[in-house]
Amino acid sequence: MALAHLNFLSQYLGINTDVNIILPDKPMLDSPEDFYTKGEKYRTLYLLHGTFGDYTDWIRKSNIETYAAERQLIVVMPSGANSNYVNWPGFATGYNAWDYLTKELMPLIQGWFPSSSRREDNFIAGLSMGGNGAMQYAVGNPEKFAGAASLSNAPTDLKQMKTPKYDGGGANALFNKRVENLVDNFGGLEGYVNSPINVWDRLPELQKAGALPKLYFCCGSADPLIWEKYQIFKAHAKEIGLPAQFEEAEGYSHEWRFWDMFIEKALDALGIAKL
Repeated sequence: MALAHLNFLSQYLGINTDVNIILPDKPMLDSPEDFYTKGEKYRTLYLLHGTFGDYTDWIRKSNIETYAAERQLIVVMPSGANSNYVNWPGFATGYNAWDYLTKELMPLIQGWFPSSSRREDNFIAGLSMGGNGAMQYAVGNPEKFAGAASLSNAPTDLKQMKTPKYDGGGANALFNKRVENLVDNFGGLEGYVNSPINVWDRLPELQKAGALPKLYFCCGSADPLIWEKYQIFKAHAKEIGLPAQFEEAEGYSHEWRFWDMFIEKALDALGIAKL
């Protein structure tokens, strides 16, 4: 596969930002003249990183390039900081990650690279924070994606939550601090519940309208951050008859061995078959 690295000034993020892009290989027996000028448009996966990650994570820590090569799939890996893939208008000049992906990055990829703009050819997936992001984009823009996969994350009933408080130490405290900041970012709990983060309440509406992308969720049984949340959502999905696929792996935690194994399973579950 060819790997492109793009750095550009993003209007929506207000900074120079980085993107890694895996592009399909030229078959050995095809001439360069024919292959690069034939105008074929390819299926595309937008692949999101988790908290503390960036655009290099999936390339450095998984075999996504191999899985993409087997499918002649474009894979787009942007940076999203620790934004939860939502708009933060109060940060510096504005860091609008929610708008960035659909209003800037997707048009760029579809305009500058051989990426199909058809809904049936576009997919989104991510791990941890990126799993939340993938579901937010798929549910918030169901006309743009044929399928979405959340690895080691699941939607939450935001109406049941209370604002967590930062207590100054540990990973869970840092996550609590981000949620506390998110609630403030949306002007309080009501704004937070009505934000793109609230996938839980949007799913029945889209299901009834027949507008849902194909959905896939997975989690390791030893994941201390997500397992309970995942099980609650899985039970809720069964209760409302949500046509989503769920998979688990015994003994795996919040770790790259799990994400590498299950991104390949996610591609198959979303119908991105090997060629």
